[in-house]
Amino acid sequence: TSAHHDDPLNEAERLTIFSKLEGKDRLINNHKAAWQELWKSDIQIVGDEQAQQDVHSMLYHLYSFVREGSNMSISPMGLSGLGYNGHIFWDSELWMYPALLVMQPKMAKSMIQYRFDRLEAARRNAFNHGYKGAMFPWESAGTGVDETPVWALSGPFEHHITGCVGFAAWNYYAMTQDKEWLRNIGWPLLKETADFWASRVERKGPGKYEINNVVAADEWAENVDNNAFTNAVAITNLKAATKAAILLGIVPDADWSLVAQNIPILQMKDEASGKIITQEHATYKGEGIKQADVNLLAFPLKFITDTAQIRRDLYYYAKRVPDQGTPAMTHAIFSLLSSRLGESNRAYQFFKESYEPNLNPPFRVIAETKGGTNPYFGTGAGGVLQAVLMGFGGLDLTDKGINQIKSTLPKHWKKLIITGVLGKTYVVE
Repeated sequence: TSAHHDDPLNEAERLTIFSKLEGKDRLINNHKAAWQELWKSDIQIVGDEQAQQDVHSMLYHLYSFVREGSNMSISPMGLSGLGYNGHIFWDSELWMYPALLVMQPKMAKSMIQYRFDRLEAARRNAFNHGYKGAMFPWESAGTGVDETPVWALSGPFEHHITGCVGFAAWNYYAMTQDKEWLRNIGWPLLKETADFWASRVERKGPGKYEINNVVAADEWAENVDNNAFTNAVAITNLKAATKAAILLGIVPDADWSLVAQNIPILQMKDEASGKIITQEHATYKGEGIKQADVNLLAFPLKFITDTAQIRRDLYYYAKRVPDQGTPAMTHAIFSLLSSRLGESNRAYQFFKESYEPNLNPPFRVIAETKGGTNPYFGTGAGGVLQAVLMGFGGLDLTDKGINQIKSTLPKHWKKLIITGVLGKTYVVE
């Protein structure tokens, strides 16, 4: 259509003629060669044939949904159908992007370029809401304006998406250490998103630079104050912008550090255990949650690093996810954290829960929710792949690149082999 080319009819005819005269054999051989190159970045599970098949299916779908050099990103359902109208959400940056960043950095580069190309639209969005910098829309399409239906409060209020974009930009630099890319693409994204948060907070005194009236990452919590994930990703965004400026020899805005130091992360007492838990938002009292929120502070943000606190938060919130109606990726984060905590049995249990109840026959295709029928849910696949790569595989992205930390495999998995990570192979036995 005209969304893809200025002259769609003639281009379709040209490509048809090209394909005809290239010939079937040449086209198929080129197709196979391209896929052989992609599969140099692979995940091999020894000892669990079903998990191997499922993980390969997930990789296949993500590899199919984005193309290096296209400057496009991935919607929750990828290219599998019209779910969510093909729009781009946080599903892209927080769930699918990390697995592709590790396995196919050039695909990940395309995804972050998509955001850069729509930076001006995000600036206008911030201006229209009374903020500075760039405010990325909850649902983004071709033009970069907010495509969220007006009845959905996530459009005007789910602001954590802007922090996710900044976080993804910093992570691309961290993975590749490409300072030229950081200067030209990453820095503008980080600067503008940091400026947004500096204008978004309500300054009520030390430790009280609050971010009020948001839809939380747990979308059942609407119009709440000081949501844990929103606040933590804002702090992470502000700190990353400061680090990027220093790397590039630019004087960072001192206000970024001031704001980052004063955004609160709330805590509460679990009445059942008497232990201190990270509070999801200011009025949270233990109700059920739609999806991971607080637990994302441990990973991928690595904002909470104390092992005891990570375990307390994991045990508390894992009990508050209903059996039905919740998206696939939440249990993937539970699996990843359990693996890093050395809890092999819980990690494998959460791994299975993260996708098996969502599979549709006959090809084990992932739907968004348990028992759902709207496949293929690339967001869920991205979460499960993170559980394998960064959980069982122990891959850990730091500011200076990727390394491997201690992790725990499911007991019947004999070996996990991850190939093609910037030309390296990582093995867990």
